[in-house]
Amino acid sequence: MKISATTLPSIFPLIRKIKWPRNTIPWSISVIYLSLTLILPLLALIQKSFSISFREYLDIALAPIAMSAYEVTFITAIAAGVINGILGTVIAWVLVRYDFPFKKIIDAVIDIPFAVPTSVAGLVLATLYNDQGWVGQFFAPFGIKIAYTRIGVFIAMLFISLPFVVRTLQPVLRELEEETEQAAWSLGATETQTFWRVIFPPLIPPILTGIALGFSRAVGEYGSIVLISSGVPFKDLIAPVLIFQRLEAFDYVGATVIGSVLLLVSLIILFIINLLQQWGRRYAN
Repeated sequence: MKISATTLPSIFPLIRKIKWPRNTIPWSISVIYLSLTLILPLLALIQKSFSISFREYLDIALAPIAMSAYEVTFITAIAAGVINGILGTVIAWVLVRYDFPFKKIIDAVIDIPFAVPTSVAGLVLATLYNDQGWVGQFFAPFGIKIAYTRIGVFIAMLFISLPFVVRTLQPVLRELEEETEQAAWSLGATETQTFWRVIFPPLIPPILTGIALGFSRAVGEYGSIVLISSGVPFKDLIAPVLIFQRLEAFDYVGATVIGSVLLLVSLIILFIINLLQQWGRRYAN
């Protein structure tokens, strides 16, 4: 519905009917903090991006270089999220259910992407995966180039998003009662049936939550990817790097337009993941 001056009065009674929480100190602090850190920056981004005509907005948002950057960013982030959703589940399972030497050290290593500055992560990955690096040298003879290609972008997104899946799953795995699995086995269920019908359903919501968090982190990543990618348009240029290139050219409106598209598409994808989480909770129950 288009909001105009004539429709506003009819909206006010509806707003007054909303039952707001009692005005307490925690409520006031939450409103002020969220306004300053989330709502106002989002409003400023939207206001800046729509300071031009809608036609100009579409010309910038749908330019071929921007479309290519969106494709590289979102497709690669989704692929990294799915791969980490699978392998992160395996790693979390091993860390919770297995006892082995140096387990605590390996468990702590999972958090390294959280602690290491993204520029350092990009430098390490570029050194490791270039044609003379420890890993890249084995692929170079076959004509497979990892660093400074889209594969390098994918590797960086895997690196930064893995902890979100593992750390989300570990508490849920610890709370799973092994007696339930033993009961399933005593009733004649095979290990495969026990996994898919007893263990896996409660894991669906945390797996999807980890994928959503990792995807969000990967879409907004800049520091590590800018060092392991070439930043060439229509090759491995991601949207955050394109935004920075626009800012370097003092094209602030163009940067905010691309940023608003990035925000909109991310919200749509996260909304879809949220629907899948709700389905997963119903399936688990």
